[in-house]
Formats: sequence, C-alpha cells, structure tokens
Amino acid sequence: MGKIKINFSNNAILVKFGSTYNLPMDDFNGIKIAVDFDGTIVEHQYPEIGKEKLFAFQTLKELEKKGARIILWTFRTGKELEDAVSFCRQNGIEFYAVNKNYPEEVQDETVSRKIDADIYIDDKNIGGFPGWSEVWQMFYPFEIQQKEAEKRITSARKNIFRRLFARKKRTDEN
Repeated sequence: MGKIKINFSNNAILVKFGSTYNLPMDDFNGIKIAVDFDGTIVEHQYPEIGKEKLFAFQTLKELEKKGARIILWTFRTGKELEDAVSFCRQNGIEFYAVNKNYPEEVQDETVSRKIDADIYIDDKNIGGFPGWSEVWQMFYPFEIQQKEAEKRITSARKNIFRRLFARKKRTDEN
C-alpha cells in the first residue's frame, strides 16, 4: 500500500507507484498509524505518565474499529515503555506493535528504528499537535459522519415500518 498524506480536506491523497488517487478516509482497513505517547496520547510528563489528552483513547478505539493498525511509536524504553503500554491497555488500547513495524519484528542493527507507517501522529509535528478532536475531523469529516447518520436513520425507519406492517399483517391473518 502507498503512503497517505493528510491534506485537510474530505479526502486523503493515496500515492501509489507514482499515481495519485482520492481515498475516502472512512476506509482504514490495514492502514498503519504510528502514534507517539508523551505529548500526544498523554500530557508531557516524561518519565512519569501524564494526564490523558482529551479524546485520545476514544479516537484510537474508533480508528481500530475502522480497521487501522495502531503502532505505539515512542522514545520510551524498558520499564517506562512497559508502563505506557500498560496505561494504554487499561484504557482499552491494544497496539498492533510497539516501537516496531509489526509484532514479530526482531530489532537489530540491520533494522531501521524508524517505523514504517502510513500516518504519523506526534506532538512534534510542524505546527504542534492539534488535539484529538481535530485529528478525528481530519480523518473523518463531519460530512461523512452526517451521511452515515442519515443512512442509519433511513435504515432504522425502514426496519420500523417492516416490523409494524408485519405485525399488522399477522394480526389481520388471525
């Protein structure tokens, strides 16, 4: 799969083999998202664990539900890393990998420490970290959310009418 570049619109740009395609961001299946811990998931209190950033875990859980593979990408190692992973696990996040490209990767001097991901979320971005609400809006703009809500409402209405008329039909037959 190619790399995804967020361009602050309703679509991302999928770059693959020199071609560019619009990709609606409601399809995260298999997309790898590398997320920093300190200053991104929690307030920066390194080596301690800071307070959770607003909507961090809710956003990560929703991205996982949509098929994204979340990789913890952090400076932390050893006990500090274990504490961060445990904190995230207690808040409902199981990472696809931690400071690795995939769970089975064995790191040695032949493996780059840089994570190969499609999207990076980090407080050290140019312009800083916009917050999880803004990250969610970049991935999943209101217009897409509204269309999905309209589909659910339409479907629910159809189901209600089917159930009502099915009962009436059964009642009439008796």
